[in-house]
Amino acid sequence: MDLINFRVGQKTISLKILDILLTERYEGDLTTLPNENPSFLGVKDYMGTPTPIFDLGIILNKRSSYDINNALVELLKEREEEHRQWLQALERSVIKGQDFDKARDPKQCTFGQWLSSFKTENEDLKAILGRFKEPHDRLHALADKLLTLCEQDKKQQAITMLERERATTYIKLMRLFESAREQISLDHKPIIVFTTQDGHKPHIGLLVDQVEDNIHCEEDEIKSLSEITNIGFEIDPQTKKMMQGLIKRGSTHSVLIDPSSIFRPEHLQGYEPEETESYGLF
Repeated sequence: MDLINFRVGQKTISLKILDILLTERYEGDLTTLPNENPSFLGVKDYMGTPTPIFDLGIILNKRSSYDINNALVELLKEREEEHRQWLQALERSVIKGQDFDKARDPKQCTFGQWLSSFKTENEDLKAILGRFKEPHDRLHALADKLLTLCEQDKKQQAITMLERERATTYIKLMRLFESAREQISLDHKPIIVFTTQDGHKPHIGLLVDQVEDNIHCEEDEIKSLSEITNIGFEIDPQTKKMMQGLIKRGSTHSVLIDPSSIFRPEHLQGYEPEETESYGLF
């Protein structure tokens, strides 16, 4: 059995290559229809066939990858602002003698705790996050150094060191926050996978984050659904219906799905065809 793997959030799903008609970059150009299914995005005409499009991220993760990425971008903005306020508080302490009550240990600040626990499959983002440790640790270590100098009546020396670190360590940290946000935003280029039941006409489209690779899998390599719950899936009836099993190879795994179980004809009631252009053959 030949399969194509796709990334959806932190999960990898597999589709039989015979079930795939083509892929197309998602441009948001869909016709919306009233419906009660949050994963149903709308309809797109493909070669004269109105094709319902479903967000696989919502089906598998309860949230679209777009929303997850936006939430991560907002989180990084908040953590950046916290460090801006941290440095301002340290400056007030050095210059005006105000008490400094911010975290001095980089592992105890909110961002430090998040950074040590956050996991991502995005290698570029992972590389950027890996560069945070040095300036983040250095910035937090600055508090003890400066406050000690102030206690020793070396205020001017503390101010000079503060300005030097503001222009170097702090700026480096702020640029890393900006780079991480840009990477998250620019890297997300979702595609629609048009699936087929007869090899000719599209059946439904599935919105995924990216194509990963193709594999050949034997039937005996597909494990039962019970093993899926062990890797972080909360299986609701709709999701369970579309899952055919777990493919596990070494430390990697993917979930084999059957897209034909998603579509319900009532989604297309009242649909008026529109002329749209398809592109991006697989």
